[in-house]
Amino acid sequence: MKLYRTERGPVLERDGDFFALAEDWDALVNHDALAGYLESVSSGAKRVAGVGDGILAPVGSQEIWAAGVTYQRSRVARIEEAETAGGGTFYDRVYTAERPELFFKAAAWRARGHGMSIRIRRDATWSVPEPELALCVNARGEIVGYSIGNDVSSRDIEGENPLYLPQAKIYDGACALGPCLLVKVDALEPETAIELVIQRAGSSVFEGGTTLSRMRRTPGELVEYLVRETSFPQGCMLLTGTGIVPPDSFSLESGDIVEIRIPPIGTLRNSVE
Repeated sequence: MKLYRTERGPVLERDGDFFALAEDWDALVNHDALAGYLESVSSGAKRVAGVGDGILAPVGSQEIWAAGVTYQRSRVARIEEAETAGGGTFYDRVYTAERPELFFKAAAWRARGHGMSIRIRRDATWSVPEPELALCVNARGEIVGYSIGNDVSSRDIEGENPLYLPQAKIYDGACALGPCLLVKVDALEPETAIELVIQRAGSSVFEGGTTLSRMRRTPGELVEYLVRETSFPQGCMLLTGTGIVPPDSFSLESGDIVEIRIPPIGTLRNSVE
């Protein structure tokens, strides 16, 4: 089942049919046994023709957090970008450490949805998309759904000094989520693919892919550390890191189209302002 957050309220897709739900998004994702609840509530919900226009990011008032250096490719890239600033070993150590890197990414109102535009910082010279599996975690610390995230980052700013991470990661238009929330009881299969395509002037300028099996840490491990000493009254979204890194010669430009695909969830598509 898939939940879409739209301008007219939540829409549930189940077995090819669409149902308008009257509940607030925050209350909806925090229901006990969410998958079972959605199955039962759809029988009395109003059937609609489809999702329609106005798809919003699948996040209500939840904070958006992210995990770093969870893939080998990301580890290598982070070591390279921080080497001149003396921070290369930081990323090497966090990859092998028991404790993961977790950081605040965005307030809900900063998140861009499917079809909306993302931004690159005007004071950055090296900006990249970071395609990631996003976890929807309820107020009880349970993973209740999955989405696609784009952790847009300014690699030159982070590489200048690791302490500049918040400026490289947190700014207007630096986070996209969507197109929906896939609600399922079981975890996604390790073989689940993540694919990235970047188009410029109608042509593909970068394509890459990975699978969830290449993550060093499980989603459950990341969530356990996140909620260990931090409460989320309405739940949160957690981006789980990227395993797809464009070459160092590549930087996003205004007008680029970024598409991230995770087959069970769909495709998140955003243009760059």
